[in-house]
Amino acid sequence: MKVGAKTDIPATSLRSAQIRTLVLLFCGYASCYYCRADLSVATPLLADELAVRGVSHAEALVHIGTISSLGVLAYALGKLFLTGLGDYWGGRRNFLIGVGGATVFTLAFVAGGGLPLFTLAWTANRLTQSVGWAGLIKVSSKWFNYSSYGSIAAILSISYLVGDAAARQQMGLLLAHGYGWRALFVFAAAVAGAALLANLLWLRESRVEEGHAEAEPNPALNLFTSSESRPASVAALLVPLLRSRAFLLVCLLSFGCTIIRETFNTWSPVYLRDFLGYSVSDSAGVSAIFPAVGAVSVLLAGWLSDRLGPTGRSLLMFLGLTGAALALLALTGIPPGPSGSLLPVTLIALVFFGLLGPYSYLGGAFALDFGGKQASAASSGIIDGIGYLGGVFAGDSVARLAMAYGWRGVFVTLAGVSLAAAVSAGFLHLLNLRAAALKATAVAGAHG
Repeated sequence: MKVGAKTDIPATSLRSAQIRTLVLLFCGYASCYYCRADLSVATPLLADELAVRGVSHAEALVHIGTISSLGVLAYALGKLFLTGLGDYWGGRRNFLIGVGGATVFTLAFVAGGGLPLFTLAWTANRLTQSVGWAGLIKVSSKWFNYSSYGSIAAILSISYLVGDAAARQQMGLLLAHGYGWRALFVFAAAVAGAALLANLLWLRESRVEEGHAEAEPNPALNLFTSSESRPASVAALLVPLLRSRAFLLVCLLSFGCTIIRETFNTWSPVYLRDFLGYSVSDSAGVSAIFPAVGAVSVLLAGWLSDRLGPTGRSLLMFLGLTGAALALLALTGIPPGPSGSLLPVTLIALVFFGLLGPYSYLGGAFALDFGGKQASAASSGIIDGIGYLGGVFAGDSVARLAMAYGWRGVFVTLAGVSLAAAVSAGFLHLLNLRAAALKATAVAGAHG
């Protein structure tokens, strides 16, 4: 029996506490995406408001793209340099900072009166949110055993897809009823504030605090000890991760996948309105379909990953990213203007289906596998941080690419990124197959 466990606590009590923890983490992180989707949904209206001030439509989109890119850069830097704090002071604190920052700085954006204040508020919003996911992963490592990492990470990963889809749908309804972009931001802050209060009251750092045995980390892939204790030093936290070829390859995959994901998160409403002729409210509502489709992909991928063994995740990543690349290439043949065809919407949905299931592995199940209970926050932060360095290109760079070469140029570029990521996933799969074969040989020798 582990230290801190009690023999008289029934298994049903642990299960209830795990469900409570899962619900709190899910709702808290979903609420953060209300405070991200608001800028994407409001972009057409913000561009119109800037036009009244004498800024051309093209220049306005570039300005907003710059705000988005700076926010993603702040998010990436926070992931790289701040998330590891959760391995020292606890994941709960990181998570509360993320949800709280989303609430406060979303309201600050509404109070801003121009591009400089908009930029400052959005950057601060993304910087504080950067520690939230790693905090969620850290708390999860202390509540759930490794045998359910794939499913738990999948459920928590769809929190941001559900949050994104719900936010876009609800914000589309607000726009349809005549509300302006500021109402969208106030609404998002209210949702995040409610989630913050719930987590302050009921979220616990570890199941040990409630008298249960410590959670079990992955014995095969964990690079650290099985203890919940703090790492001895920064070097002890980082060196095992940076020496792992598999971990570094996962970071490379995160870089490519985040470029694609952030591009669609930021620009899909603009593409639907400007290229396909949807109204502002309709483009917000239709764009909600994409993360909803991605949620199905994440759940399916998580369920399969717990059943296909250690090499299953990399194989599913290869297949999904290859499919996403093919769908992106097909999008290059879509002509501009309203045609009434569902083909472009279907193709974007296929991109999300192929991309987001594999994407959910990166900062979720893989981070738990590598970091265990001791370094899962740093593991998740590094994987996501490198990914969001790639996501920086999804703002200003994509806006300039669209202005210079049209949406066809954007989709050709993204298809190339997806194909490169698929090749990387193939290498990861070969690496995993080799590791599995070596392990099998070692086990056979031990029994021989």
